[in-house]
Amino acid sequence: MRVDLNSDLGESFGRYTLGMDSEIIPLITSANVACGFHASDPTVMHKTIEAAKAAGIRVGAHPGYPDLMGFGRRNMVVSDDEAYDYTLYQIGALDAFLKAQGMKLQHVKPHGAFYNMAAKDPAMSEAICKAIKDYDPELIVMALPSGELCKAAKAMGLRAAAEVFADRAYEEDGTLVNRKKPGAMITDENEALNRVIRMVKEQKVTAITGKDIDITVDSICVHGDGVKALEFVRKLREGLTKDGIEIKPLAEFL
Repeated sequence: MRVDLNSDLGESFGRYTLGMDSEIIPLITSANVACGFHASDPTVMHKTIEAAKAAGIRVGAHPGYPDLMGFGRRNMVVSDDEAYDYTLYQIGALDAFLKAQGMKLQHVKPHGAFYNMAAKDPAMSEAICKAIKDYDPELIVMALPSGELCKAAKAMGLRAAAEVFADRAYEEDGTLVNRKKPGAMITDENEALNRVIRMVKEQKVTAITGKDIDITVDSICVHGDGVKALEFVRKLREGLTKDGIEIKPLAEFL
């Protein structure tokens, strides 16, 4: 069994620092780097790519809505053409820094509301995947395994990585519980570890309602800005390895 371990990084902006990127990067295999719309700026992108290269980890673009104030977590009404343009623009921006460092972009994972809305919107998902395919058909699309984005990627012949979250609760349809709801965040690292091990080995997770649902796992996300992000990642690595689950970047097994 093999699995990727990813985190959303490069989300600082100007003089404002967010997350624990330098501590998280050595513990993961793939980084989803913000591209300047929901967070980040050119200098942050540059430094994050340099840190990823030094650690030998793979990098993906993390495009979001143009919503710095809301950190890309507020739903926006955009056309499918705009979703395409937002995705293409942000991939290109981040990839410039990768090319300058002699690195190759591994994947694309939409951020926040962009990610969650695409999971339920077939037309938006198709627009996002079209932008990805038009830019580079070798890119991997990281998405919820039960969502429309994952379906759209496969329909277009793109590689799709089924992503699960160590620190988030699930609805019965496989979507993430809204952060505003009680119980949306898993704050106990031992509970998170047990849930993840079960997701990988049994392809099951208990939804917030108490019902077990099917789930597929290629990559596990731990948010780098979480209060217990470091504990989560360290315990996940230790627990996964102990259970005989190999931790590798997506490009090495998808």
